[in-house]
Amino acid sequence: MYDFDLLTKELKARMPMLKLLENEPMKAHCSFKIGGTVSAMALPASIEETVQLCEFLRDKGVKPIVIGNGTNLLVTDKPLRRFVIKMSDSMSTVERKGETSVHALCGVSLARLASDCAHCSLTGLEFAHGIPGTLGGAVSMNAGAYGGEMKQVLRSVTYLDENIKFGKKAGDELELSYRHSVFSDTDLIILGCELSLKEGSKEDMLDKMRELSEKRRSSQPLDKPSAGSTFKRPKQGYAAALIEEAGLKGFGIGGAQVSEKHAGFVINRGGASFEDVLRLMEHIKETVYKRTGIELEPEVKIICDE
Repeated sequence: MYDFDLLTKELKARMPMLKLLENEPMKAHCSFKIGGTVSAMALPASIEETVQLCEFLRDKGVKPIVIGNGTNLLVTDKPLRRFVIKMSDSMSTVERKGETSVHALCGVSLARLASDCAHCSLTGLEFAHGIPGTLGGAVSMNAGAYGGEMKQVLRSVTYLDENIKFGKKAGDELELSYRHSVFSDTDLIILGCELSLKEGSKEDMLDKMRELSEKRRSSQPLDKPSAGSTFKRPKQGYAAALIEEAGLKGFGIGGAQVSEKHAGFVINRGGASFEDVLRLMEHIKETVYKRTGIELEPEVKIICDE
């Protein structure tokens, strides 16, 4: 186990301008509002700073956890002896390249990115406006909603490989499928993306985004902490429908509950613990499987100590 006191002391001396948080509560960085303290969290302000940080951690034998807005995470309540890199607003530059191409860094929120593109009369990202995560996370899991997905607009991705060398993947190399990309469950660190969009009417795009936002507000429990859809869509049917048909809508364990508004969401109804959510997710899986023979797979990424 690393001596984080020595590690952070040396890192501060090496990179005095780096924003570095110690013993930081992860619940402050996750939409579930669940999670204990992490030993260290860095928020790099540029690609150059990210590279320098990753080289330092590699040389120390430290494997970091990389997060964006934490909108798809369930983190242990116990102190987490790990180093977290958070790709935040400081890594959120958006630039138009040519007539219909946009380059954006991984930390930009999908809401801002979709809005920026719409105001430039570039269409294709309206579906992403209500997805609460960052671009990096959306690419990693090929995020989608309302008939759209990142696969439709993603041209290429720039990243750091395991040796902290720059790489670039495009087209079929991205291996984009339902909630999956070549970056899923790897140590590759997404830095930025090039998007291929189309010219369109700004007014039509803004109207579409308002329509989808209203649809989300009316159908999803946006007023309660959650990590979005808890389970992936199975090959047969829809997770929310299977859960509701199993009589689990509104069912709770501790502070965790299947939303009464949308059965595809497990929410933190107040004071939910990591174990509350895990136990509820397991109960849902077992109940649906016994009833239908369909095994639900979590969409939420679970983080606990190694």
